[in-house]
Amino acid sequence: MWQRHLAAALFATLAMTGVARADQLADIKARGTLVCGTQNASEPYAFPDAATRKIVGFDVDVCRAIAKGLGVKLEHRALSTDARIPELKTRRVDVLAAAVAWMPARAAQVDFSDQYFVAPIRVLVRADSPLQTLDQLAGKKIAASEGSSSAAVSVTRLPDSNLLTFHDISSAFLALQQGKVEGLVAGQLILARFANEAAAKGGQQYRLLAKPVFEERWGVVMNKNEPALLAAVNKILLDYDKSNGLQESFDKWLGSKSVYKFTRDYKVEPIKVQ
Repeated sequence: MWQRHLAAALFATLAMTGVARADQLADIKARGTLVCGTQNASEPYAFPDAATRKIVGFDVDVCRAIAKGLGVKLEHRALSTDARIPELKTRRVDVLAAAVAWMPARAAQVDFSDQYFVAPIRVLVRADSPLQTLDQLAGKKIAASEGSSSAAVSVTRLPDSNLLTFHDISSAFLALQQGKVEGLVAGQLILARFANEAAAKGGQQYRLLAKPVFEERWGVVMNKNEPALLAAVNKILLDYDKSNGLQESFDKWLGSKSVYKFTRDYKVEPIKVQ
């Protein structure tokens, strides 16, 4: 009798600590499907193709590579920015490849795989500006979107600059266009779009300062205490990189075959806290 009571107590303790919960990797394989979430309407990471209306993009390719590596089918789920972590924690999705940058607050809630993408935060200036380096921004007015990670980074990484925040990124760019600020701090992708659109119109031209202010590091995100799934995803990402699949996807959506012409100088490796 006492053995039964002891076993019941032990099971209850394990259940409370989460050890008794089924392994999610085993669940995925038993189900035969990986539910992978991406951010919705986030070109070129995950967005609807104009011709097919299917969701395509860099993050979607990562989802597909993980499903293939696990030997299961892919069930893709497009999520709003705010819904990404909640959908994961309630287990409506298995993993996220959803433009989720590593942050201490996020790392306290979920686990991150090795990095599969590095998103630089950079500074856009007028093409005729004398500014060439970040150091030269000291004492200068710079703009960022209110509440953005770019604004937060500017406070710590460009402390000698005079930061002005605007309601949205378009308003911040307008301030640069009007000469109210000398630089705009934001993600490399949106800045490249502003520069490309300006070039197409033939008016005032813009360029990016070479050195990033900060680099956001993206990983595939999953629930905590899933070591088997984390190890499997890390191996798949490494193999995806070694097979040149990651580079081919980067070139298609962000690199030499895209309108952005970015170069990739990072590799799949554990995320280093900056």
